[in-house]
Amino acid sequence: MKVAVDISLYPLDEHFVPPIKDIIERLEKHSGIEVERNRMSTQLRGEFDIVMAALTKEIGTTFERVPKAVFAIKILNNPVN
Repeated sequence: MKVAVDISLYPLDEHFVPPIKDIIERLEKHSGIEVERNRMSTQLRGEFDIVMAALTKEIGTTFERVPKAVFAIKILNNPVN
């Protein structure tokens, strides 16, 4: 099944931009996922298992690298596009 995910990262640090750029760049390296950036969030589209595996890996990496961070994630099944 196809899904669309809207994800935002809020590193709780004054240097918040580098971790945001880092996770987006890592997500863009996963094949089978369409990544669209905008100013407020990043959208991912693809097959559920592929998207969720990428998110699990990259969120885990971010939590290891960033001492305190919040992710806001919305997942839509069967997106129109």
